[in-house]
Amino acid sequence: MLEIIVLTMLVATIVNLILSKLHTPSIIGYIATGIIIAYSLQLPLSHSKELSIIAEFGIVFLMFTIGLEFSMRHLVRRHEEVFLYGGLQFGLSMLLFFLIGNTLFGIDVKPMIVIAAALSLSSTAIVLKILNSNRNIGYEYGRRALGILVFQDLMVVPILLMITVYSSDNLSLGALLLQTTIDGLILIVVLWIFGKYILEYFLRSVVKSNSDEIFIGSILFLVMGSSMLAHNLGFPYSLGAFIAGMIIAETEYKHQVEADLIPFRDLLLGIFFITIGMQIDLALVWQYIWVILGLLIFLALIKIAIIYMILRWRAGDRIAIKAALTLFQFGEFGLVIFELASSSKLVDPIFSHILISTIIISMIATPFVLKNLEKIADKILGESQIKPNNSSVAGYSEHIVILGFGRLGRNISEKIEKMGLEYIAIESNITNVKEAQQEGKNVIFGNATKKSILESVNIKEAAMVIVALDNMEKLHLACDALQKTAPNANVVIKVDRFAEKERLEKLFPQYEIIVSMGQTARGMVEAALACKI
Repeated sequence: MLEIIVLTMLVATIVNLILSKLHTPSIIGYIATGIIIAYSLQLPLSHSKELSIIAEFGIVFLMFTIGLEFSMRHLVRRHEEVFLYGGLQFGLSMLLFFLIGNTLFGIDVKPMIVIAAALSLSSTAIVLKILNSNRNIGYEYGRRALGILVFQDLMVVPILLMITVYSSDNLSLGALLLQTTIDGLILIVVLWIFGKYILEYFLRSVVKSNSDEIFIGSILFLVMGSSMLAHNLGFPYSLGAFIAGMIIAETEYKHQVEADLIPFRDLLLGIFFITIGMQIDLALVWQYIWVILGLLIFLALIKIAIIYMILRWRAGDRIAIKAALTLFQFGEFGLVIFELASSSKLVDPIFSHILISTIIISMIATPFVLKNLEKIADKILGESQIKPNNSSVAGYSEHIVILGFGRLGRNISEKIEKMGLEYIAIESNITNVKEAQQEGKNVIFGNATKKSILESVNIKEAAMVIVALDNMEKLHLACDALQKTAPNANVVIKVDRFAEKERLEKLFPQYEIIVSMGQTARGMVEAALACKI
């Protein structure tokens, strides 16, 4: 097993290096790696299952980060995107797919309900990874797509219940629904009580330890613990992780948690896509290639048309078509559903493999569609006269970013406020953050040396970045992160000694470095700020 993992990592690295030169998304490289490994080593199914168990936690971490984007308040605020548009998309797609399969192709009612429901889902893993990578999740079409995806993910549990009920004649539907409702309430109540009365105190104690290892370990515990609780109550691991993410999103630690978990999420998602590649039966794909392509085009066009019609009356033609194209594919949960339906003898195994191949090919096509989304929308609707705004999720542009919110950072923020300018500060001391937020200051908790934290405040669009960190090690790391994340940013750095200024000028000659001498330093920073702006 270890040899297979090492070889898989080598192949994935080589394939993605080659594809990166062709500007091809890494998702395709991971899927190609799965195909290469499965066929070159002729792996038995047992190995694929072992990797699938590991890969499932890629979905767990993805759903957790989605939960971070959808706090309870956010979910209530976005109820239209989630429950109205998501409900309409899922309901209409399922109804239309069912009518087509049942009336035109004569597929029995029970298997067709499961098939229609599975085909109504889109790929959360791929869409969210790409939208997060290209920072488009904050665009209007991205928010609409995200709302629909959240509703789809919530529908996975009822679909899995349908398979259980339809594949057994010994279960009472009423009793099963009652037990599921009770288990669902237990899951939500336990996590809600933990989040309301214990979580804040727990995370505050962890942060006070000033240990990154303890902080990351505590977050991993929360993700895995909530996932395990959901699984033990009969729900998918990902549902527990999603609820945990929503609860943590209500705290001050959201940005830092997201920054720390991104490497885990991306690594495990890579394994997930590799296992997808391992499931592709090339002989079957070749045998039924025209059936698969015909199904893909026909079903995808129906899905696009439904989403477009649902959204256009409120969002407009361009946002509606872009959201529809974003969600044209079929999702990873569909793979799980068809595997279960096939093993339960609810769906014919050959037909199940055809549907699985259709899903995988749609997932492979997705990165190319999303990469050229604007061009495709232009082809369909004509070229837009309004170009998309490049602002990030944070929604900031031409603002000032302050790294560090100690005494100097606070004084700088007050001067900026008097000048009538917009700013956002990043501070790693939670006590400072809470005090500042209580005073109405625009401060978030996070580690300014992390690239993802800098990106979360749209550092590339900032008019000015002021580094007001006292710790020289953190200051160096923050400057290094700035150089990699926003190489063209206007940066002013505060230091205490001329020796430190000389050292930094050699490392970062493009930055303006000011030596602090108490009150004079603030005046120098203000002068530099006024000059730059």
